Amino acid sequence: MASDALFINDRITIAGWELTEQFVLAGGPGGQNVNKVSTAVQLFFNLVGSPSIPDRIKDNAVKLAGRRLSKEGVLLIEASRFRSQERNREDARERLKELLLKAAEPPPPPRRKTKPTKGSVERRLKAKTGRGEIKKLRKGPDSD
Repeated sequence: MASDALFINDRITIAGWELTEQFVLAGGPGGQNVNKVSTAVQLFFNLVGSPSIPDRIKDNAVKLAGRRLSKEGVLLIEASRFRSQERNREDARERLKELLLKAAEPPPPPRRKTKPTKGSVERRLKAKTGRGEIKKLRKGPDSD
C-alpha cells in the first residue's frame, strides 16, 4: 500500500489508500542486484471506482490508458527504468500523474468550417486550364 497521497492538480488529489504498489524482480542492467532485490514497481489504481476523479476525466483516462487498464477498471503502471526501488516508485507515480493531467485537459475547440476565397478558386482553375493546355501541346498533330 502506498501511504502518501498523490497530488495531481489543485482540484484532484488521490488518497494514499487508493494506490497499491507491488515490487517485483526487474530484468536489465544492475549486476547481481537485479537478481536479489525487487526493484521494479507495479502501481495499481482503481480508475473506474475512484471517488477522487470526476467522471469526465475518468472517461478520458480510460481512453488514454488502453491496454494498461484491466476489465475491472484497474490501471496498472509498471516502472523498471531505474536500478533503485525508490526511483522506480517515483517514476510510476509521475507517469500516473501525467496520464491524469492529460485526461484533465479541456477538449479542443470545435472545428469551424471555412470556404476557399473566390481568388483562390479562380487561381486554382486557371492553373488547371494552364496544365491542360500544356498537355494538349504534347500531343502530336492529328493523323487523319
